[in-house]
Amino acid sequence: MAGVSMADEPGQGEMLPPIEGPGVEIPGTEIPGTELPDLETKPEKPKVESAEEAHLDALLADLANPANENWAQTQMQIERLWKQSGSPSMDLLAERAEKAIKQKDLEVALDFLDDLTRLAPDFAEGWKMRATVHFMREDYRKALEDVARTLALEPRHFEAIAGLGLMLDRLGDKKGALEAYRLAHEIHPNLPGAEEGIRKLTREVEGNRA
Repeated sequence: MAGVSMADEPGQGEMLPPIEGPGVEIPGTEIPGTELPDLETKPEKPKVESAEEAHLDALLADLANPANENWAQTQMQIERLWKQSGSPSMDLLAERAEKAIKQKDLEVALDFLDDLTRLAPDFAEGWKMRATVHFMREDYRKALEDVARTLALEPRHFEAIAGLGLMLDRLGDKKGALEAYRLAHEIHPNLPGAEEGIRKLTREVEGNRA
């Protein structure tokens, strides 16, 4: 999920969730046992931040500026930070999984990502990558669960949020999809595909007010 896409969704940029209750109910689809974070709730920031966290905060603040003409470079810097697990061996697993995803070898990618999420459960990017693979395999329950884990670890992960919007739209939860796209756009006003998704879903959810 990098820009709005869970892999190769037509008409979107590249990217990869409120959903109610302990069981996610989507019109025409029921995915019991999946619980996602409330997108309206933003956790309190820790009182003491590392230099890396402070750097990420500064980059995300720059990204949130709609007038930032260098947003693509800022996004790349953020993505680079998110891809750093802190362990060379975990980074290698992620790189191998990413290569397998690009080659559409999803079972191999899933094997790497199962190991990655087991060995590095606090690494948000591992969960986001595995959500992408589950989405590509059309296993939406597992994709939703992994998006939830991603956002529990990094609630500002605009790629995961936009990917969630794409997934909820596909599953028929237009209201939830619109909420996700709006939050992704708030974090990253220049995110490719976000405004298009908001306009489309606003028409569908709220009528001709987009």
